[in-house]
Amino acid sequence: MAEQLGFDSVWLRNRHLQYGISSPVAVLAAATQRTSRIRLGTAVIPLGLENPFRLAEDLATVDLLSGGRLEPGVSVGTPMRYDDFKDALYPDSHDIEDFSKNRVLRLLANLRGEPVSEFEGTVGIERFARSIQPQAAGLADRLWYGGMRDSATWAGEQGLNFLTSSVVSTEGTRARDFATIQAEHIDAYRAHHPHPEHARVSQGLVVIPTDSATPEQADRYRAYAASRYERTKTPVGPRGIMFAPDIVGTSAEIAGTLHAHAGFQRVDEVAFALPFTFAEADYLQIITDLATHLGPALGWTPAV
Repeated sequence: MAEQLGFDSVWLRNRHLQYGISSPVAVLAAATQRTSRIRLGTAVIPLGLENPFRLAEDLATVDLLSGGRLEPGVSVGTPMRYDDFKDALYPDSHDIEDFSKNRVLRLLANLRGEPVSEFEGTVGIERFARSIQPQAAGLADRLWYGGMRDSATWAGEQGLNFLTSSVVSTEGTRARDFATIQAEHIDAYRAHHPHPEHARVSQGLVVIPTDSATPEQADRYRAYAASRYERTKTPVGPRGIMFAPDIVGTSAEIAGTLHAHAGFQRVDEVAFALPFTFAEADYLQIITDLATHLGPALGWTPAV
């Protein structure tokens, strides 16, 4: 449906031990066989639950199946609720696992074809390579990293693409409004990128257009946003986490809000997030309005 509507890309969220997509790479492998043009992304795969060696093999395989359309996004850090399942995930090493950005560097090296084995040659009828197989040309350049201020700086230094989302941290800033903080993150990313003219930043916010929604749908969307609004008012936790308000309204109203948003003003790509728990008819209405109303209001033209 998204490809038929002319979207440039579609992105899957990753959810472990939740009622969502636990294996986006597997789902995107299937999507490669049902699509021909649209780019396929992950926003994001938490590397704390992945082996960069094996993940590189899977990503390269899916990229080749897609004809070079994969846009893998990753993040690092201790997995959410790690203590609840660490014995099942890493029974022998859960206390010494490295959840730092080294995991990203390992994945990046694997995607670039750097050696991982000391042996290359033939044993009987079996051939062995030094690097991860298969290799997918250009995939490493399409790797995205998701995070906040420090991550933005680091992603820029590494020449990675940068994913922003509906969550920021007030660490390192005096600003207390979401848009300004997100803009600061984007500026930090571009300032540290070796080739800022080629730097890619994508903004992900929950955006719900109501142009073709029924009155009942529109009321439900507004109630959903209202139920989540309280968390956007005050930073929480030691890092001062802030959430962006969900944006609900007609495409003209949403376009006005986004054009005034300091984060939106600094990006060339957006990946609007769909809310959880809605019905299929709701999602069809939302993505149709995104393609036929909001996109054109923002200056975007559907692909053909």
